[in-house]
Amino acid sequence: MRLITIAVYSLCLAAALILTAWSHRHPDRVTPVAGLLDSILSARAARITLLVFWWWLGWHFLVS
Repeated sequence: MRLITIAVYSLCLAAALILTAWSHRHPDRVTPVAGLLDSILSARAARITLLVFWWWLGWHFLVS
């Protein structure tokens, strides 16, 4: 089970790196991460939602 978990995390990391490289080569097809975050975080409600999500995630998984 541990090897499957490591493989899935590695696959997700590889996909993120490939998508990032693709967005830098073809910005007209895939929006770069910085542009995506700029458009998402321009609204106050989105910033508050992201803050609450990170708080919830930290509270449930990082507090022991």
